[in-house]
Amino acid sequence: MGSDSAVHPVSVMVVDDDKLLRYGLQRILESSGSITVSAVCDGAEALEQAALHRPDVALVDIQMPDLDGLSVLRALRRLDAPPVVAMLTGFGTDGNVADALAAGAAGFFLKDAAARELVPGVLLLAAGGSALSSRVMRSLRATPPPPGPGRGAAADRAPGRGALTGRERDVLDLLATGMTNAQIAERLLLSRSTVKDHVSSVLAKLGASNRIQAAVLARSAG
Repeated sequence: MGSDSAVHPVSVMVVDDDKLLRYGLQRILESSGSITVSAVCDGAEALEQAALHRPDVALVDIQMPDLDGLSVLRALRRLDAPPVVAMLTGFGTDGNVADALAAGAAGFFLKDAAARELVPGVLLLAAGGSALSSRVMRSLRATPPPPGPGRGAAADRAPGRGALTGRERDVLDLLATGMTNAQIAERLLLSRSTVKDHVSSVLAKLGASNRIQAAVLARSAG
């Protein structure tokens, strides 16, 4: 969204069965002045509201009764106008984090995330970047996630970081900070289409199915 966020606020849907948490996250996000928030208590309501109102970003509790966070993530991504989905987790080592990553989550936040981490992260997601709480990143670095669905042996045969060109390494290093393609293009003085091509090549060489996986693999390699 960038500078347009003051005119067109980023719309966020918070999905969590904990009423106090929903209220707390809503207050944190709306205090920024650039984010509007709707809050729902379960997965079924989230799917209904997302189809009707088309939020830019959905923050989904990874563990909920009935329809769990992973099921909500997959269903949201099948919508005609899907939001960017980030997961909320109470633990940096939640066993479902890797599964959500493989299913296409664009970010992860701990439920006790401070405003200084949550607000910029949500704005970055809305702009096309990725966002990870620092503690979640440390957990994922210790156990890199599996390849996404459908990649299988092809991902196992991926050549890896050593096959990246110098420019691709530059792109990967910036991608690992959560930067969008537009931000990377500005930093490296490249066109957005060139950056997009580099990102696609990086993902293929790393055997990663999305930007978050590439970021985790990059940081795991130091």
